[in-house]
Amino acid sequence: MFEVIYYLLTVIVYIISLPLLLFALLKSKYRHSIPARFFLKDFYLYTSPAFWFHACSYGEIKSLEPIIKAMPLKPILITTITQTGFDLARHTYQDYAHIQVKFLPFEIFIPFWKKKLQFLQTLIITEAELWYLVLKTAKNVGAKTMLINSRISTHSFPRYKKIAWFYKRLFHQIDEVLAQGKDDILRLELLGAKNPKVFGNLKLLGTPHIRTHYPKSPKLTIIAASTHPGEEELILQAFLKLRDSLEKCWLIVVPRHPERFKEVERFIEKTLANTPYKYKVFSQEGFSQECDVLLADILGELFNLYAIGDVVILGGSFDKIGGHNPLEPAFFHTKLLSGPHIFNQSALFEAIEGYQIVEANQLAQTLCNYHFLPNTNILNQDNKLQSLLNSITNSHHHF
Repeated sequence: MFEVIYYLLTVIVYIISLPLLLFALLKSKYRHSIPARFFLKDFYLYTSPAFWFHACSYGEIKSLEPIIKAMPLKPILITTITQTGFDLARHTYQDYAHIQVKFLPFEIFIPFWKKKLQFLQTLIITEAELWYLVLKTAKNVGAKTMLINSRISTHSFPRYKKIAWFYKRLFHQIDEVLAQGKDDILRLELLGAKNPKVFGNLKLLGTPHIRTHYPKSPKLTIIAASTHPGEEELILQAFLKLRDSLEKCWLIVVPRHPERFKEVERFIEKTLANTPYKYKVFSQEGFSQECDVLLADILGELFNLYAIGDVVILGGSFDKIGGHNPLEPAFFHTKLLSGPHIFNQSALFEAIEGYQIVEANQLAQTLCNYHFLPNTNILNQDNKLQSLLNSITNSHHHF
């Protein structure tokens, strides 16, 4: 009865949301995802998958790469809900004939995949992508269901708690829960998870792959990584104070979201207009050290840039966003600064040493004293990839 009521409610939500969906189609960032997710474009599965991986966005798709590339050569379905996640998955697995990549359809359409999912062995969902009808459909075809890399921050837990009755039913559909940290275990159990286990963050399984080797600059290279609105201004002002006293330094700005590239470029141009400093744009002039500020306005360059970085200022942390992955710059032993709001990345920060948390009003002074900062290092981590692969592939599905 619950499933029927839930399905009817989602249909009502879908109908009510149609005008908003049609309006959202006017935005370029949704031009492909909305038709695929809500209007059945490219809905058909051309093979019946044995394994189904679902992840929300770019970072989660990236964290699955070492797992998916180590999987047996059986048909794999990858679904995502964001354009950046979809583009990355398509690009990463374009030469893998046994892997198909789709936008995840809205829940009311998922049951229509049931026939094509008849040979599904395991559904693997990452972090908090908890869609009831996705899980229920997988269970209905006899597949094992897993939630991996699961985390519930102290910041978001009160929201989950308000509808704990729903999550109890949802977690009843999940056979195995692998959490990022011990704190997540308690919160997951309170929401109804059955025997969750600490596994650690998936990002610990991978190592950065440098696709382009840029020359190391003789100047101090500062990277403003994965920045959000307001952070470019904060970091640029801090950099200019350092630049006034240190001639041999430059800043590379890497905004988190591609739709903000032009906005950030306009801000940099305006800020440097009455200064002797100049900027360049990566997409226009390529990698160039002949500037004071370089705007890296293309995706997939952070690993390449971290490899030549001296100081990394990690964005998403000076406002209440939750922080971003510190493992990547720590892999290259950079000096690492972050704002205090890292509640979404606490498990990853626990896995490294040498980083420094700074308040927004301390950033300029801390950056000017960069030579006192330690270099980061990733603490020893057991390689759990094989045990995870065993758990995924040893399902209870009978063919």
